[in-house]
Amino acid sequence: MSDKLILPKWLSRGIEEYFPIKGTDQTFVETIDDAKKNNRKLRIKLGIDPTGTDIHLGHSILFKKLRSFQDNGHIAVLIIGDFTAQIGDPTGKNKTRVQLSEKQVKDNAKTYLTQLGMGKSPNESILDFDSKDKIEIRYNSEWLKGLNLNSIIELMGSATVSQMLAKEEFSKRYNSQVPIALHEFLYPLLQGYDSVAVQSDIELGGTDQKFNIAIGRDLQRHFNQKPQYGVLLPILSGLDGIKKMSKSESNTVGLSEDPLCMYSKLEKVPDNIIPSYFELLTKTDLILLKDLNPRELQRRMALEVTTLFHGAEAALKAQSNCEKLFLGHKDKVGEIPVISLKDIVFPVKFFYLLSALKLFKSSSESKRSIKGGGVKIDSQKVINPDQVFDSKKDLEGKILEIGKKIIKRFEN
Repeated sequence: MSDKLILPKWLSRGIEEYFPIKGTDQTFVETIDDAKKNNRKLRIKLGIDPTGTDIHLGHSILFKKLRSFQDNGHIAVLIIGDFTAQIGDPTGKNKTRVQLSEKQVKDNAKTYLTQLGMGKSPNESILDFDSKDKIEIRYNSEWLKGLNLNSIIELMGSATVSQMLAKEEFSKRYNSQVPIALHEFLYPLLQGYDSVAVQSDIELGGTDQKFNIAIGRDLQRHFNQKPQYGVLLPILSGLDGIKKMSKSESNTVGLSEDPLCMYSKLEKVPDNIIPSYFELLTKTDLILLKDLNPRELQRRMALEVTTLFHGAEAALKAQSNCEKLFLGHKDKVGEIPVISLKDIVFPVKFFYLLSALKLFKSSSESKRSIKGGGVKIDSQKVINPDQVFDSKKDLEGKILEIGKKIIKRFEN
C-alpha cells in the first residue's frame, strides 16, 4: 500500500505528489498522525504573489487544500509575496517578467484577500479568517525588505549556478540563448527564505513549484531548521481542456464572476476534464458519478462548483436561467448581470462597442470573434463587426452572449 493511500481522505484527495517520502526522522504520514495524536498544530505555508487582480478556479485548488488543513486543526500561514511579486516568479516564463510597482502589488493583494473571503463568515469563504489560531497572514516584505548585502550573499552562497540551471525554465532559456537576468536567480532563494522566516512544516504548491519548495527545504536545513515537506497539487486544465487555466489563455473561470457566467462556462467544458474538475474542485464522492452520462456530469459539476462559491440558491437560479436562454426564453430569465451603456457614444459600430466595454482586449480581437460567429444578441448571431447601433434604445434590455463565457444584459 502506498503512503498516499493511508493518508486521511481530506488530505490525500487531489494530491499529485508529496516529498520527501524517505530519508527523514518521520515519514509524511507519521508526521500527520503524530500531530493529530499530540494535538500539535502544523504550520502550513502557501505563498501567493499578487501579480494580477483575479483569482481563478485553478488557484482555488491550493486554497481549498489549505482550508482543509485549517479544518483539521492546523495553522494556515498565508504569505503575500508583496516583495517577491516585484521580482516576478520565472516559473513558466520564457522571458524576464515585467516588474511591478509596490503600489500595484499592494492593490492586487487587497483584491486577492477579498476574493478569498476576508470579512465573511467561515462557511461563506474559501479560507477561515475568523479562527485567529488557525491563520497567519504575513507579507514577505517583513523579512526580505531589511536583508542587507551580507545576508543576500549568504543566501546566494547556499545554492550553485548548476542548481539554478536545473530548473526547467532556466535550462530552456539558457540553452536557447534567451537572456536570464541575475535577479531571477534570487526569486527561488527569496521564496525559500520565506519558509525559514515562518518556520513552515509543510508547503503547498502546484506541480510547477517543486523546485522552489525544494530550495526552501535546503535553506531551512542551512539555517538549522527541520526541513518542510512539500505537497504538490495538479495544475487545473482550462476551459479549452488543453492548456492550463490561465488568464493569458482566456480559458479561466474567476472566483469573482457572477453565478450565471460561472455556471454557463462550466457546463460547456470538454468531457475529458470533467473528472478532474470534480476531484479537484468539489467534495463529491467520485464513485457516485460512474453511471452518469457526459451531459449529466457537465450539469452536475457546473452546479456543484457554482454552489461552492455562490451558494445553492444562486447556483440553481443560474442553471435555470441557462436552460431558458438555450431555449430562447429570454423573457423568462431572471436576474442577469448588467453591462452599462452610459459611457458609450452613439452611433457606434458593434466591434468598437464590445472593445469599449472591455469585453475584448482589442478591437481586432472583437472583430475576429464577431466574424467567427461567437457573439449573439438575444440568441441571434451578429456576424458583421461593422453593424452600426444608432442609439441606446437599439440595445437596452437585450442579452449579449459571447462564446461560452459571457452573458450580460445591456442597460442604460
